[in-house]
Amino acid sequence: MKIVHIITGLSTGGAERALYNLLQGGLHTEFDCYVVSLRTKGTIGPQIQALGVPVIALGIPSRRTLVGVINLRHFIKALQPDVIQGWMYHGNLAATLTSNFVSNIPAVLAWNIRHSLYDLGYEKLMTRQVIRANRFFSNTPDVILYNSHLSRKQHEAFGFIAHNGQVIPNGIDVQQFSFSSTSRQRIRIELGIPPDALVFGHVARLHSMKDHPLFLGAAANVALRHSDVYFLLSGRDVSPENPSIAQLIPEKVRNRFHLLGERSDVEELMSTMDVFCLSSRGEGFPNVLGEAMAVGVPCLATDVGDSAAIVGDTGVIVPPNNEEAFIAGIEHFLTMSSEERNLLGTMARARIAANYTLGIIVNQYAGLYEKLVGKKRSSSSCAA
Repeated sequence: MKIVHIITGLSTGGAERALYNLLQGGLHTEFDCYVVSLRTKGTIGPQIQALGVPVIALGIPSRRTLVGVINLRHFIKALQPDVIQGWMYHGNLAATLTSNFVSNIPAVLAWNIRHSLYDLGYEKLMTRQVIRANRFFSNTPDVILYNSHLSRKQHEAFGFIAHNGQVIPNGIDVQQFSFSSTSRQRIRIELGIPPDALVFGHVARLHSMKDHPLFLGAAANVALRHSDVYFLLSGRDVSPENPSIAQLIPEKVRNRFHLLGERSDVEELMSTMDVFCLSSRGEGFPNVLGEAMAVGVPCLATDVGDSAAIVGDTGVIVPPNNEEAFIAGIEHFLTMSSEERNLLGTMARARIAANYTLGIIVNQYAGLYEKLVGKKRSSSSCAA
């Protein structure tokens, strides 16, 4: 069975990593997979190629997505895939238009929406138009996959067709994301963090939806009152050289804030943390939350997307956009003993292993593809 994954781009991000995880987790050995990036190969493309999966980058500017349909058409027609799988809004639109332009190929058309939809006002103008186009064509795909129940609810309330919707959450590689005492010790020595200090971590690219000001405001408040608490942040553009971030940290406590920028060793950074924090004002299924839990780190998260369902009783959930509540959440962990925090971390890893292990999610995708392709072939035979 041939599957073509059409994704907006392959820079570091949740959707891009989710695609890589599925392929690496067994999808690329189960099926004959190909990946098409509308933009560039980014940071994830070479990783996918290392698996032996062909990656084609069309290099299309964001405002000219439709132009790529012409190039895609020739590729799809030559390949004759069984499944055309779109990823993210631009990828879904390109997959749909390509599928409609290619005749005599009874391919399954699947969408993958990896985004919450709290308010269109949060999105760029062009993205708003593409979301509306997705809504218009939402009766076209055989299935619309969402990675969170809230995302499905929000999109269907916005007008996306409901009958073909289905939720498959993100899968977490519990082998890669596991606690390492060696990494914990090494990174703490590198950063000058005392071995017995309490470290609160945050991993997210700099974006308004991730709400770094909320986290840093709460962290600064706590740091000014507790001299043994440290904060570790990683993510694209989250660095001391970025004035929009640096100005949020009081000079008096700046030496206890480590802004590391984008890193490829996130699982090792998470081993350094005692508590992982998610301060977002909007999410679908936040990968980093599941990854931190898999490492055995208890979490403090805002009640967005499926965060509450993921964390369950293994961490603390607070309202979004509420700095006082976030401060209270941090303080709650400060009142706990290390044994109590460790117990929550153990429970968190067990919860991920039971519900979100990568192998479970890969099997769900494989089963869905086989079912839809079988149905499509049966329909084609009957029509003939």
